[in-house]
Amino acid sequence: MTVSIVLFTSDLRLHDHPPLRAALDGADAVVPLFVRDEGVADAGFTAPNRMAFLADCLADLEAGLRDRGGRLVLRSGDVVSEVAAVAAEAGADDVHVAAGVSAYAQRREERLRSALEADGRALHVHDAVITALAPGAVTPAASDHFAVFTPYHRQWERHPLRDAVAAPRVVRVPDAAASEPLPSRSEVSGVSEGLARGGEQEARKRLTAWLRGGIGAYEDRHDDLPGDATSRLSPHLHFGTLSPVELVHRARGAGGPGAEAFVRQVAWRDFHHQVLAVRPDASGSDYRTRHDRWRSEDEAKDDVEAWKEGRTGYPVVDAAMRQLRHEGWMHNRGRLLTASFLAKTLYVDWRVGARHFLDLLVDGDVANNQLNWQWMAGTGTDSRPNRVLNPVTQARRYDPDGSYVRRWVPELAGIAGSAVHEPWKLQGLDRAACDYPEPIVELSEGLARFKQARGLD
Repeated sequence: MTVSIVLFTSDLRLHDHPPLRAALDGADAVVPLFVRDEGVADAGFTAPNRMAFLADCLADLEAGLRDRGGRLVLRSGDVVSEVAAVAAEAGADDVHVAAGVSAYAQRREERLRSALEADGRALHVHDAVITALAPGAVTPAASDHFAVFTPYHRQWERHPLRDAVAAPRVVRVPDAAASEPLPSRSEVSGVSEGLARGGEQEARKRLTAWLRGGIGAYEDRHDDLPGDATSRLSPHLHFGTLSPVELVHRARGAGGPGAEAFVRQVAWRDFHHQVLAVRPDASGSDYRTRHDRWRSEDEAKDDVEAWKEGRTGYPVVDAAMRQLRHEGWMHNRGRLLTASFLAKTLYVDWRVGARHFLDLLVDGDVANNQLNWQWMAGTGTDSRPNRVLNPVTQARRYDPDGSYVRRWVPELAGIAGSAVHEPWKLQGLDRAACDYPEPIVELSEGLARFKQARGLD
């Protein structure tokens, strides 16, 4: 009996899974394997919210495999050692895995290939599993990657997507591959109270609901803070419980301006992955340096703590930060506002904010999180690196009657209408009744400091 291994990483699904399909087509039996990689833990990426969501995803994947006559094999430790051990136990000749883009994923692939080849086994790496297009699928004439989104997007839209692959009906797993017990969400401490459920079934329910009732208005409402009119599919894309290829095909099938705007966001995700694939150092270093002398976390300790706790005195910033802590997720417009406020208004090193987001975001992804932070800090791919978002102006535009702020900052719930965005303007007893801080910085002061630091004054 021939045996292959499918190493699941950020692709925890059965629908549209090319590595699984290739393994099933090439062998009599398959070992679906997930390794709780000690290297991920050592790097500090095992945030509680993602570990809880991962537990949901693994339980759902196990259930899906059981329905097809199979099971999930779980191991913990060094991913290369564990894959080699399972291959020896099961007598597997081939290992199939989805391509990753981070420096860690690239090193893991190299180590895995060397170890397997030394044992006479083969590694097969599959593109367009974690992203809609492989990072190198489209490139400019004079470079190995696109540094600006718009020309990338033009080529991305014209490039054909592979067809989605059907979920298997039967998965035969050899008895020889032993498994550890699956983790449970209940075993994870420090999880955000409002964290969403994970797993492929949940992802597909959300996708169906989104295509039926949300995507049509996306172009007009994606920045609507109180309306919460985004798909909330980002955690499922991060864990791969939803295929980006299938997502694009189905969104395009829905058609219309909303679908086009939504697919553009999927292209942004691919764009960041193709940048990181070629410039893995951008996860921690400026993609384009502006020679900033950022305030460190120690230098700006009080400001950073106020920002993290949602006590900056700017209600829309604080609302977004409190949503992050409660849900492990934040509206995209909120991410832009809070990042601009930390990096530019407070002039704190963008890496401080990126690290805090990774500590809490269930969709915390190295490519998207780090490069979006750099975009907002002006050290990334933004063609307007010195833009500064005014939180009051933004709040009046995207939360015009203050509903979003009142939802997340209950101490301001008694302030009607748009006045909630500037509580420092309240007088007398009205101001005294609000247990809410004064702004930690004047916006004009923050802007002047930023301009001076960038040599713009």
